[in-house]
Amino acid sequence: MAKYDDFGFITELSENEIFVFGSNGQGAHFGGAAATAVHKFGAKMGQAEGLQGQSYAINTMDSEDEMFEQINRFLKFAEEHQELLFLVTEIGCGIAGYSPEQIAPAFEDCTGNVILPKAFLKVLQ
Repeated sequence: MAKYDDFGFITELSENEIFVFGSNGQGAHFGGAAATAVHKFGAKMGQAEGLQGQSYAINTMDSEDEMFEQINRFLKFAEEHQELLFLVTEIGCGIAGYSPEQIAPAFEDCTGNVILPKAFLKVLQ
């Protein structure tokens, strides 16, 4: 089971857990959750979308339409990989500038193996 620090940030994952984070179109994972994904969970510089190590990138920086398309692709991927547990960070709510109210509804129909952050759950309840 994932371990969290005092601030609620994920610090360790179990073998079947995947860290889902927001990326930019260049896959330049230098800050925030993206940097954590590189340093701890196998994300690869230059890969802006998809599974990489124990992480999954969603480009939140290029356009809103592209971001929601990538969220939909991620949700389909998660549905096809029920053996994995996907721990979603507050994607899009940092440097990309979106609010949980704008992003959370895209996850409304996610499968049970997608764990959403508290801020998204609050919006969806």
